[in-house]
Amino acid sequence: MMETAAREPAVWTRGRSLAETLEAYGIYVALVLVLLAAALLSPAFYQPANIFNILRQASALGILSVGQTIAMIGGGIDLSVAAVMQLATVGVAEIAKGRDEGVLAAVVIMLALSMIVGLANGLLVTQRRVPPFVATLFVGVVVTGARQVYTQATPSGSLPPLIRLIGRDSTGPVPNAAIIFLGLALIAAIVLRKTTFGRRLYAVGGNAEAARLAGIPVNRVRLITYVVCSLLAGVAGLVLAGYVGYADQWIGRGYDLDSIAAVVIGGTSLAGGRGGIGGTLAGVLLVTVLLNLVLLLNLNVQWQLVVKGMVIILAVALYAMRRRG
Repeated sequence: MMETAAREPAVWTRGRSLAETLEAYGIYVALVLVLLAAALLSPAFYQPANIFNILRQASALGILSVGQTIAMIGGGIDLSVAAVMQLATVGVAEIAKGRDEGVLAAVVIMLALSMIVGLANGLLVTQRRVPPFVATLFVGVVVTGARQVYTQATPSGSLPPLIRLIGRDSTGPVPNAAIIFLGLALIAAIVLRKTTFGRRLYAVGGNAEAARLAGIPVNRVRLITYVVCSLLAGVAGLVLAGYVGYADQWIGRGYDLDSIAAVVIGGTSLAGGRGGIGGTLAGVLLVTVLLNLVLLLNLNVQWQLVVKGMVIILAVALYAMRRRG
């Protein structure tokens, strides 16, 4: 039977090599070291207000990265997620026109449209055999172009107060956005580790042909991953829009690469078949803490681009090391 168990980091054993141990726990060690360094470099880092901001800032990237993790475990990748974030944000603003009365219908419509984008990605990959990188990049360009044509590059409308409430406010000491993020991450972790679909997904990502011979519907599994990834991209766009407070038509620009970097440094393989939500959460927090530290140290905002570039380089280096291993 090719339905393998989820390949989350295993417990340490006596015979385990240093490389295997670092691969399994390296992201958690790195996160702890960065958190310790942040406390030494900036006394303000552990102030409640800053912790609140870190959780809030991590939420949109985290939701997006959960979807990207699911796609990548199945052997895919999604470069259309930023375009979907923008589509969902602008669409809700256009439909709701700043009124809470129409927000539910607007959100349902735009999340359904986000899923249709994911369906297009999945069909190109599974039915037309287009490489995921090319297929999702193409779909992202088409979605961006269609949005620009429809809005004439000048979106109208504004975000309903409820969206801003989700992005900015809290329930007790925890940001609403973080509650959504952690809730979705928990659901994804349970699905990956405890369900038949999760086992099938790891099998498909590990060896698609062997999974097919074992009777697993490979195309259907991969199609679902793209639909879920796009759905979560739509949610991430709305959460991020609520945080910034307005419907920016270019919201989430660069989040495609940020999410891939967070997922890869969290231990998910670009080749598929390996990874999990726990590592992705650590990767998202690592990226967010580093960017937050740049601001606390009063460094030029351009240093955030340097940090992002270094994280992407680290992700590529880790992937190369895993392939050699």
